[in-house]
Amino acid sequence: MNAETLGAQLAALPGARVRAADHAAVGYDLDVALPESSLLAAVGIMDGAGYFIEGMTGVDWLGECEALRKEAEAKAKKAAEAKAKEAAEAAESTENIENSTSRTESTPNAPGPFMSALLIAGVAAAGAIAGAALGSALIAVMESNHIPQEDELEVVYDFNLYSARHRVCLRVRTPRSNPQIHTIAEIYPIAHWHEREIHEFFGIVFIGHPYLIPLLLPEDAEYHPLLKDYSA
Repeated sequence: MNAETLGAQLAALPGARVRAADHAAVGYDLDVALPESSLLAAVGIMDGAGYFIEGMTGVDWLGECEALRKEAEAKAKKAAEAKAKEAAEAAESTENIENSTSRTESTPNAPGPFMSALLIAGVAAAGAIAGAALGSALIAVMESNHIPQEDELEVVYDFNLYSARHRVCLRVRTPRSNPQIHTIAEIYPIAHWHEREIHEFFGIVFIGHPYLIPLLLPEDAEYHPLLKDYSA
């Protein structure tokens, strides 16, 4: 299976987002973001294509939602200021038209009162539309940024195929308040150890894993030292 076919198969999975990456810059060729529901299918594709799993790691995205909201609010503010400027310019145009109309009504070639009123009404309507857009700017920008409802944890799976010199990175996120991802040890038995380590340090529960016992911490440890809000 060539890289193009592999990428197409992964992209066909529900919710998958596949993008090419610069191997020289980041160390892999395909970056694939998946919902948890498509993970086992993706891993099955990697196994069928002959890739082996190099490693797994966890990532804590604590604070991401706040940062995304601030970014969205800044964009919305910029959009609102642009609309406000349009409204102000429309209002200024209306005032100029009114002044011009009052000065030229007695001129033979000037537009009549009816045409002047239509022109003024059109500019006023444009200003009203711009004003109505101000209230929806923040909502539109927030929605376009797909801000998650809460901060998340992520598991990154690195796959390699030496014969093709090709590396693939799968990424799966899970809510930080209840982090659960299905084990892939049924497909890649070595993942048994990686999942234990990630559970130990990040608290992610791997559904179906038979032995989520810490490797380095005390067996009764109830803390996860690689979470960003952990304090010893």
